Amino acid sequence: MTSVLVKEPEAAAAGRERSERATAWGSVRALAAFEARQLLLQIPMLLFGLLYLTYVGYGLFGRDEGMDAYPVLHDVDRSTQGGPELFAVALLVCVHRAALLNRRRGLEEQFGVLAMPTARRTLAHALSVVPFALGVALVVGVQFTWAALRPGAVGHGSVFELAVAPLAVLLAGAVGVLLARLLPHPAAPLLLLLGFGFVTSLLPGGSGAHGVDWLWPAVLENGGTPVPGELLGRPAGWHALYLLGLTMLVVCVAMWVAGSRARVLKAATAVALAAAVAGAVGQAPGDSAALRAARKAEADHPAKFQTCVERAGSRYCAYPDWKGWTVDWASVVDRVRSEAGGAAATTRLTVRQRIQEISDLTTDATLPTSATPGTVTVGTQWGGNRVPEFAVGVARVLVAGSEQASADMCDARGVTTMWLALAGDSTPATTFRHLRIDDSLKGSGVVRTSDGGSMSVSAQQTQVVRELLREPHDTVAARVKSHWRQLVSPHTTTADAARLLGVKAPTGPDDCPAG
Repeated sequence: MTSVLVKEPEAAAAGRERSERATAWGSVRALAAFEARQLLLQIPMLLFGLLYLTYVGYGLFGRDEGMDAYPVLHDVDRSTQGGPELFAVALLVCVHRAALLNRRRGLEEQFGVLAMPTARRTLAHALSVVPFALGVALVVGVQFTWAALRPGAVGHGSVFELAVAPLAVLLAGAVGVLLARLLPHPAAPLLLLLGFGFVTSLLPGGSGAHGVDWLWPAVLENGGTPVPGELLGRPAGWHALYLLGLTMLVVCVAMWVAGSRARVLKAATAVALAAAVAGAVGQAPGDSAALRAARKAEADHPAKFQTCVERAGSRYCAYPDWKGWTVDWASVVDRVRSEAGGAAATTRLTVRQRIQEISDLTTDATLPTSATPGTVTVGTQWGGNRVPEFAVGVARVLVAGSEQASADMCDARGVTTMWLALAGDSTPATTFRHLRIDDSLKGSGVVRTSDGGSMSVSAQQTQVVRELLREPHDTVAARVKSHWRQLVSPHTTTADAARLLGVKAPTGPDDCPAG
């Protein structure tokens, strides 16, 4: 009997191979979806997920308006990066636990005879974290959009900064999978976190080692006074590439450890390694000489970089990102100037925004006082206490002529300055208390001003201002305007000012503290 070998047509063989690949990838996706649902039911995921959402919700709905009503978007974008850190740690632990579930139950040998090999099951576990990264991306998008839709929002966010939080979550999940393949022990995540904390304590992070700092998933650099976006100097694009490449590389290594040697895996590993190295190298250099020069130029010569507008007889100069705030500045200037008397009531002011020459983004700015007559300094923050602080800045220039001339006003001028700043406020006594660093209405103190500096007020000046705020506004306003010349004279004492304004005069000399 003769047997005939019938060769399968090439087209049919190729079609069958494609079908098998499609089936294999379909099973990977199905397992990934199943594992994602199982992860969602884990107590740590639920607990830290709710904690993250509560933190974000409080930021959106639970805070007073204040400065939150005037967000700077190129600061808001990176403020989204720290929120999901604990959630990412919980995801790492739970993914590690899920990847070890079969081993813990003694089913690893049974699963070894299935059509889906260990490497594909490893990939499915890695893909199971994608829905959580997308969820974090959605939350980040809501945070940023909420800020961007506020009427007082200024600046421009970066998509690369916004991508850091979801990429960090992806990386945490990938590390959990790799750890399950390298160290299949339940305590492995704890050992990793302890080791990570120990290494972090030894490395010179935050002390000028820019390349080392940027190897961590999130580099927040929050808390400082905002600066123009072009002066940030953050390699956000390179960092996003680094995180993406590192995440892909960790997944590829996990599949290698699981036994896969597919050509596509080798190619993906090479691409991921190249991306991670390119991102790490690109983000490693610190501030360039050009960036340092630009920071110095914009701090020393702000007029060259600002846009100026005229409003009601005064000039308002702001960096391009902040030009929308000139309307708010003008409303304060008009209010304070309307309380002044003499030539000050029509004095032309120049309100100029200033920044400090910065070396990092975590420092609050204290600007030098201006010696230019009629010039008021304003910073890059607004809302909350920044509004009455600016009112004090306007008032002291109207009273003394310039910021530098107002450095020592331990006389009637201090009383006049505080009255002008507070007279049109809806809650003047409360605002006065918040303006003082000691948050009180008794004794001598220091009042913050719009340049980030301060102005001294004596106990006697505090007493007179407190008494004035109890009097009818129109009565005091009329007396201020009628006695304006005496009230802005350095030769008029605080007690004299009290008598001119019709309130009880304090006893003893002024005890102004150092400003």
